[in-house]
Amino acid sequence: MRTQVAIIGAGPAGLLLGHILRRAGVDFVILEQKSREYVLGRVRAGVLEQGSVDVLRELGLDADLAARGLTHHGIYLQYEGERHHLDFVDLVGRTVTVYGQQALVRHLLAEHDRIGSDVRFEVEGVTPHSVDSDAPYIAIGGGTGGLGSEAERIDCDIVVGADGYHGVCRPAIPGIQALERSYPYAWLGILADVAPSTDDLIYALHPDGFAMHSMRSREVSRLYLQVDPGESVGDWSDERIWEALQTRLGVPGWTLNEGTITEKSITPMRSFVASTLEHGRLFLAGDAGHIVPPTGAKGLNSAIADVALLGRALTAHFGGDDSLLKRYSGAALARQWKVQQFSQWMTEMLHVHREVPDEAARAFRYRSQLGQLEYTTGSRHAQAALAEQYAGLPF
Repeated sequence: MRTQVAIIGAGPAGLLLGHILRRAGVDFVILEQKSREYVLGRVRAGVLEQGSVDVLRELGLDADLAARGLTHHGIYLQYEGERHHLDFVDLVGRTVTVYGQQALVRHLLAEHDRIGSDVRFEVEGVTPHSVDSDAPYIAIGGGTGGLGSEAERIDCDIVVGADGYHGVCRPAIPGIQALERSYPYAWLGILADVAPSTDDLIYALHPDGFAMHSMRSREVSRLYLQVDPGESVGDWSDERIWEALQTRLGVPGWTLNEGTITEKSITPMRSFVASTLEHGRLFLAGDAGHIVPPTGAKGLNSAIADVALLGRALTAHFGGDDSLLKRYSGAALARQWKVQQFSQWMTEMLHVHREVPDEAARAFRYRSQLGQLEYTTGSRHAQAALAEQYAGLPF
């Protein structure tokens, strides 16, 4: 088989890139190791920046988003039992939209099915070869996705690694470095069948730890608690979760509605950025090239930003202009490092630093975080800086 672009990974980055290429008349195939059911079942991020929404709208992929997405005009920052609203529309003229990654992937895949795209699941032994030559190809060891049981190959012009942190594409780049940082806390996240108790997302710093109130729809709430990385879901009964959420999110005159918890998981928090997103004719996008802690809601949006940049570059490449493709890695990483610093700033400001061994040092750290929050909520300039970054930097 031969195609112009071989995309490895059928997450949001790979699926969205396929749509961009299809619109430009560029042939592609998408290869995914996991099953369709696994890909559709992954619970991930749920806040889209203004720029991400604009990209989906421009591509005509916003029908489900328009029907189910919840537009938010800002966020709440909460500390010392008080809640402060930051109005993004007033500050920077932009909004964010709550729309779960599961829903986005489901819609992107349904559109691929509708237009007959070549998207293959459960493809085993996918390996990129000769990416530093003019004739790269993908070797496939067989699987149940329609490629047969014997090793095959797909010749292509470009390979895109959208296969996540544990994928096969990043290790195929010789000499690549991973700049990483682990955080000393994790998030216990739940989905609950209860209408949200807030109009905008709530980020709360409490002496017991961080808490967040988000949502997935008008009927489903998404909530988070800061926990230690070594804890397990089994340590947290539903009763304990709701008790902690009531304590950390509670303010006078407000009620947190409780409901049936349908999903809960613990996610460690870390940052990772690859030293490059390209080698020869292999290009990385999304989690294959970088990961952020979830506090700033940047993971999914970073993948969309990569794909928007890479999609334009590949469209120009197949039209005879390589200038954008040569600049892709540098442009994407420059944006990503700005995203990383914002996510790190939000994370460190809003989490209790239990890892600090000295009690006096912990107290100093916590009071300095309150100072950060007091400055942010008391200064229009600081609010605008947060709003600009949260609602999304340009692609």
